Amino acid sequence: MGCGSCSTGGCSPAGCKSNGSCLTNGCSKLDVYDWLSNMDMPTNYKPFNVVEVKFKGSRKEFYLNNDNIYLEAGELVAVETTTGGYDIGHVSITGELVRMQMVKRRVKEADVAKKIYRKATPADVDKWKAAKDLEWETMHKSRKLALELNLSMKLSDVDYQGDKSKATFYYTAEGRVDFRELIKKMAETFRIRIEMRQIGMRQEASRLGGIGSCGRELCCSTWLTDFKTVSTSAARYQNLSLNTLKLAGQCGKLKCCLNYELDTYMDALKYIPDNVNVLRTEKGDARLQKTDIFKKLMWFSYPREESWIPLPLDRVREVQKMNREGIIPPDLGEVVEIETKPVKVLDYENVVGQDSLTRLDENRNRNKNKNKNRNKNQRPGGSAGENGQRPAQASGSTPRPAGNGPRPNGTPGQRPVAAQGPRPEGAARPEGTPRPEGAPNPNKKKKFRPNKNRRNDNNKGPQPGTE
Repeated sequence: MGCGSCSTGGCSPAGCKSNGSCLTNGCSKLDVYDWLSNMDMPTNYKPFNVVEVKFKGSRKEFYLNNDNIYLEAGELVAVETTTGGYDIGHVSITGELVRMQMVKRRVKEADVAKKIYRKATPADVDKWKAAKDLEWETMHKSRKLALELNLSMKLSDVDYQGDKSKATFYYTAEGRVDFRELIKKMAETFRIRIEMRQIGMRQEASRLGGIGSCGRELCCSTWLTDFKTVSTSAARYQNLSLNTLKLAGQCGKLKCCLNYELDTYMDALKYIPDNVNVLRTEKGDARLQKTDIFKKLMWFSYPREESWIPLPLDRVREVQKMNREGIIPPDLGEVVEIETKPVKVLDYENVVGQDSLTRLDENRNRNKNKNKNRNKNQRPGGSAGENGQRPAQASGSTPRPAGNGPRPNGTPGQRPVAAQGPRPEGAARPEGTPRPEGAPNPNKKKKFRPNKNRRNDNNKGPQPGTE
């Protein structure tokens, strides 16, 4: 089956955009791979005139190809219906595989009565797509009508016929529902023929599809067609906890996969001895804690001891036989040494060349530390040298005397600095040391400005005894 024969075209899967190619055809709902497509048939081979056509919700039916129309898997065809009109569907398989499917489903060739009219024309495809666009709105309107009539039913899906003359409503209910009044209102609202079909919870999940707890698509919507009953005893035989949240599937019933390995567990349980909950020894009564069916080991523990003792099945039968004869052994006997595989530590390498997400945080912290050290080393009134020290004085200059007095006059290359302390009121500023424009005067006394918004009890008029 080549890429041009699939319904999607161009090797791009449709539907939920799941992984795959043109051979998977969308969400893989009951797909069939034509493994006879690349084989050459004999010269005298007469093609099988029955074709399998797939419709919405994994519904498949067989149709006669009396006109010998050349069909490939994935093509749209117009087929006959039982109630009149025509429907549009995809060709799933042709040829000898259809004969094998009919044998599998126990359908005789004489029972196939409906036939294929033609390949779908562009007008048929446009009408079919317009009908499919109405399904979502129709389902929500029909649900509102069912709620207005107080019917205990759940409408789960709507399937329009290809010619837009009929719609099939699938619903689930616990019992029988009288929906005659509902059909009248639906026929008046949608102006089409109405057909109601009751399905089970599992059939509903298979039609809607979804992802299971295992992370894969539901078995009922991909390949499972035979729904067998599942009981809670299947979980007991497999030593699973009876937690309904874990054992229930998307349909609300027990998962169908509980039956997949049930036969294997039943065969392995034949070798496990029964009624061995307690083994009596001189050391005490050992109680059964765990049973590994496939390793054929049983774990026992003494009272007030946390360690478990693994025993093989032969030793368990031997101690059990001794207890029946009234013999109490000193202990359980030899303990089976269980080999524990070392945990392999995965050493991942950065083969993509990606940087760490915290690389920017390290640079930012480094810059913060640099700024802190710079602010500590820097002194007010001038720039500091390295390590926060003042640069050395020029050669030939007299050192500055200690104290707060002015520098001696006549020192070459040095500017006189005013004495530190308040300047007398009315004295002029020394020349040669102009203050930068707009800079505050550190010697200026700040004026006190009272806060008008602050509550002051003294402003509430004259106090008694004061004038």
